[in-house]
Amino acid sequence: MTSELDVAVFGEAMVMFIAAEPGPLERVETFHRRMAGAEINVAVGLARLGLRVGWASRLGADSMGRYLLAELRREGVDCGKVACDAAQRTGFQFKGRVDDGSDPAIEYHRKGSAASLMGPDDVDAAWLAGARHLHATGVFAALSAASLQAAHRSLDVARAAGRSISFDPNLRPTLWASTEVMRSEINRLAAKAQTVLPGLEEGRLLTGESTPEGIARFYRAAGAQRVVVKLGPEGAYYDDAAAGTGRVPGCAVERVVDTVGAGDGFAVGVISALLEGRSVPDAVRRGSWIGARQVQVMGDSEGLPTRAELEEAGL
Repeated sequence: MTSELDVAVFGEAMVMFIAAEPGPLERVETFHRRMAGAEINVAVGLARLGLRVGWASRLGADSMGRYLLAELRREGVDCGKVACDAAQRTGFQFKGRVDDGSDPAIEYHRKGSAASLMGPDDVDAAWLAGARHLHATGVFAALSAASLQAAHRSLDVARAAGRSISFDPNLRPTLWASTEVMRSEINRLAAKAQTVLPGLEEGRLLTGESTPEGIARFYRAAGAQRVVVKLGPEGAYYDDAAAGTGRVPGCAVERVVDTVGAGDGFAVGVISALLEGRSVPDAVRRGSWIGARQVQVMGDSEGLPTRAELEEAGL
């Protein structure tokens, strides 16, 4: 059977208002409008590389929802499984601007958003089984009790259909009831994926291990076929059932502008390369390169390359 999609993603999209100048958000007069959301960053990145990507979610039938739909469709993302509800609202956020490479201040306005009200009944099993691959993150799972159930349901459906699954913990501690609940639920989700993509500090918090090797062993023992631990400027460590273990150095960056979205860019590189049949080290190299591009621009997805740019870089 020919899959209708290469990659399916579930998750919340938000409108992001980025400060035009550095300083406290309450002092900023001008903001630039952009899209935000871990899952849609990955969806956009994969679509720019020519993959067929579908996004399932829920938006309010408001101006922000219409903006997000128009932008995602312009990027080539299939939004056929996005519901717009006049009784609900689209989430948004304010993001500060920094000029020293530090993490910017972010204020979320997403509680009770349309996407947070999605539940397991919103998972279209036939649609999901029609995709070659599912990419999931811990963000959608953290939004509400209902979205957590939906996250588990989506991974269960993909596994039952024999599809490959990647999972990025993408921790948002403030959205969880406690660190213990977050650790338990994130690790339950990760155990259902073939590829797990934690950052080093995330992995330490989730597993109790201190080294990339220990973190990778934890998730391999839980059932993952491969684990790639992101090490920031130092690159990444991988542990794969077939390829073994190894490290890939990071890509040099002249100036860090905004660190948000780097992990999503890394996921774009790894997922796209694996779906193309590339080796694990090649996939990690591509992920590191895209992540390095992303930290050099303002906005969560502006640094994600096109296929032509990827080929020009020899990746």
